[in-house]
Amino acid sequence: MRILQLHCDSIEYTPTKKEIKSAEEIENPQTQRLEEVVVAFVAIEDGDDSSVAQNAISQIKNSMEKIGCKKLLLYPYAHLSSNLAKPFVAIALLKEMEDGASDLEVSHSPFGWTKSYNLKVKGHPLAESSKVVTKDSTDSKDTELTSEALKGESKIRSYWKIMSPDGVMSNITDFDFSNYKKLEILAKYESAKVRHVDEPPPHVALMKKMAIADYEPASDSGNLRFFPNGRLIKSLIECYVTDRVKEYGGNEVETPIMYDSEHPSMVSYFNRFPARQYNIDSDGKKLFLRFAACFGQFLMANQFQLSHKNLPYRLYELTRYSFRREQSGELVGLRRLRAFTMPDCHAFCKDLEQAADEIKVRFDLSQSVLHELGIDKSDYEMAIRFTEDYYNENKSSIEELVKKHNKPVLVEMWTEKFFYFVLKWEFNFIDSTGKASALSTDQIDVENAERYGIEFVDENNTAQHPIILHNSPSGAIERIIYVLLEKAAKDIKEGRKPQYSLWLAPTQVRVIPLKEEFNDFCESLVDKISSNDIRVDIDDRNESIGKRIREAEKEWIRYILVIGDKEANSENLSIRDRKTGDVRELSFDDFLDEINKQTKDKPFTGLNLPKYLSKRPQLMV
Repeated sequence: MRILQLHCDSIEYTPTKKEIKSAEEIENPQTQRLEEVVVAFVAIEDGDDSSVAQNAISQIKNSMEKIGCKKLLLYPYAHLSSNLAKPFVAIALLKEMEDGASDLEVSHSPFGWTKSYNLKVKGHPLAESSKVVTKDSTDSKDTELTSEALKGESKIRSYWKIMSPDGVMSNITDFDFSNYKKLEILAKYESAKVRHVDEPPPHVALMKKMAIADYEPASDSGNLRFFPNGRLIKSLIECYVTDRVKEYGGNEVETPIMYDSEHPSMVSYFNRFPARQYNIDSDGKKLFLRFAACFGQFLMANQFQLSHKNLPYRLYELTRYSFRREQSGELVGLRRLRAFTMPDCHAFCKDLEQAADEIKVRFDLSQSVLHELGIDKSDYEMAIRFTEDYYNENKSSIEELVKKHNKPVLVEMWTEKFFYFVLKWEFNFIDSTGKASALSTDQIDVENAERYGIEFVDENNTAQHPIILHNSPSGAIERIIYVLLEKAAKDIKEGRKPQYSLWLAPTQVRVIPLKEEFNDFCESLVDKISSNDIRVDIDDRNESIGKRIREAEKEWIRYILVIGDKEANSENLSIRDRKTGDVRELSFDDFLDEINKQTKDKPFTGLNLPKYLSKRPQLMV
């Protein structure tokens, strides 16, 4: 079944003639006009059955609840498909859908008639959406081993709002998005919950061209290979995020990547977490690969004797890897994977008040981490989700978070607590294809301390269960690289030179001898530069100077030093700066200072390829 759904100010239609013999009989066809209505253009396809009809009307009603509309017109529309069901089947399923929406003001336009129509579609982000509902997708929900949280995620009742920095809450349909186009895209993307990818985003070509990563055909989909350049970039980001979390107070641990799915705490937690997982049978045990670091850290915290004086207490792990068996149509490049590296920091707090204070600290940490990774506030939009009860009792702390962001944010308010958390916020990057990807996030967990038997002793010497915060200050490391490459692709499209942040560049300086006779000088210069924690290599290949400079530019290498007679006999360095396009002369010490200012307080590792380009294999991508 294919559905085009429109939220309309009005629709006016007139049956003009019977299109097929089995068309519905109607007396005295007249023009019909409906106002403030959702119009669902429906094409019922061969193979559709009652389960498809019920699923489809459930999805339509769920989306109507989000926009607050109570009037529905089902409009048979054969033009959406070339694989139509037989008319008698289509009529029966159409009527079943109508019966399934009896709690609404529902009607349908006559089946099998040619109709003229005029409609006026509203201008809010949720006004237009499309759906494809099939028997296979309906059946798979019953046969796939998934958590109750995942099964129920599509059924949970929620309301979508926009909250401004001053705390004012608006309906999405009333908010003026003219100055917040990315927020409008996020609102539409999140409420539609369509994750399928129709075309690869630009970073996929770049990750291959820049020898960062590629698909691994010998593995499961969503498990990538990282080449030396990609591994270097990835490891530097991992080190940076880990350093920042440890500075904040995170105590680094390591936990297993697989667990017994029949362990009591696993069964309970699994059904409160909306994720698909990899399952393994081993020696009669049913194991699964972890989809987060949560349960490993919680099982560890169960053995701690905690006092209120220890809180907030923070555990941290960089999970290489976490595994989620995302659906194949959602997998694309570095944006959504099945095996990913997630910095995961949990803070154990004595009560909601302490948790609210701690979450503000982690909010600032997350914004700072993203900024230092090259992702600014203008690059992402914030979403915040909470239960209605939590909002009513904690308005001020929620409003303070939104005020910190200093931009309107997308709000999803749940009518009841369905997950283990009562609040979750995240920063979302919007790419050029209109897809949103969560980066930093934090959650207020009110269930798992009791589930895992984690306790602390309060001021009255009474055992209590702490509140647990779940924070990733960056989101998945692979997704950070995706964002940086998407930003580079945008620079290319808009005529700017793409550029690595210098501390992440696989090669920061390239030395090119004009002739072989300058090789010894270049060798000495490279040793001197590299001894100051700078990644520098030598293009000693027997190629023209022009070609070697062009190839350095294609690798986005910031500084190029061409060494000839003049340079070999000068006290200064002649530096080609790719960022500015200038050729400048600097003393050696001034050159080091310029680099060190850009890489200060960032982790360093040496080259991950041979120093001489003549020694490097050609990577075929």
